[in-house]
Amino acid sequence: MQLAQAEAFRYVFGPVMSGRLGRSLGLDLLGRRVCSMNCVYCESGALEQLTLVRKAYVPAPALLAELERWEAARIAANQALPDVVTLGGLGEPTLNSDLPAIIKGVRRLLPGVPVAVLTNSTLMTDPAVRAELTAADMLLPSLDSLAPEDFARVNRAHPGLDPKAIADGILAFREDSQARHTKMFLEILLVAGVNDSEQNLELLAAFCNRLQPDRVDVVTLSRPGTEACAQAVDTQTLSRWRERLGQTVAALKPGAGTRLAEREKNGQEQTRGMQPEELRARLLASLARRPQTGAQLAEALLADQGEVSAVLVELLGAGRIAVRQQDGQDYYQARTDQPTP
Repeated sequence: MQLAQAEAFRYVFGPVMSGRLGRSLGLDLLGRRVCSMNCVYCESGALEQLTLVRKAYVPAPALLAELERWEAARIAANQALPDVVTLGGLGEPTLNSDLPAIIKGVRRLLPGVPVAVLTNSTLMTDPAVRAELTAADMLLPSLDSLAPEDFARVNRAHPGLDPKAIADGILAFREDSQARHTKMFLEILLVAGVNDSEQNLELLAAFCNRLQPDRVDVVTLSRPGTEACAQAVDTQTLSRWRERLGQTVAALKPGAGTRLAEREKNGQEQTRGMQPEELRARLLASLARRPQTGAQLAEALLADQGEVSAVLVELLGAGRIAVRQQDGQDYYQARTDQPTP
């Protein structure tokens, strides 16, 4: 893949390492920071537009043309397929009205690779959106609070959004016969002193008991968020929440949180080294969506860690990326005053 092609990837990024999904190839359905929420912990940086308006923010033909080029480059480089293709990006993917065409196109271009959708669940109040989401193999909705005060503080949602209505939308999807094949992995992200109250815990426990998702992931901040005041909860709080919510889900399976698919060990991962221009473009595209360590980037991109480190140093020197420390590790992130690749 030549530099001109690498720099053309505006919407396809990664793969990135996901604790829930393994090597996840990301598709950015917004192209900029557009969302229905402005969560204090968001990894994507400052929000540009708070909206509930659906439209083709990234048209399906443009995104799928990039994915087709990405797949041609993967085959030429003899690289492993990703474990999953994840629809998400810089904002709420269900805001993109071309969602059905994008899912259909992913299945055509990468047959056999599961399709996952990350969502903050806000548009699941709409029956049309719920119907579109039944085409996904996995749905990863989030619901951080059912206590209105906590919801307002942690999610800073579009005016008029109500946590109970959002929860009812998630329940309606789970009860839809057309969605029975779609695995549901509910995520709850805790911010210390914001949504870790006992009231919220009990409300979410009752909700999970009704929902019975395939898995509940209770997490806290592991990367720098948008607001410096957003801090991770302590390990005791996290363990207590996980134990309490895990008890409510009869279908919760051992090993939750591990990869859906183990990468092949037969040498398929031994790929050619990427040219510096190509590696630079991929790193910038990935870091525009998620802060990551050098080790995470190398593992996800199947790249040499020394080469990744050298390019990160170059990008830091050029002012293209920034570095922040969290839990004793350096997390790299694209500068928010730079254009998204």
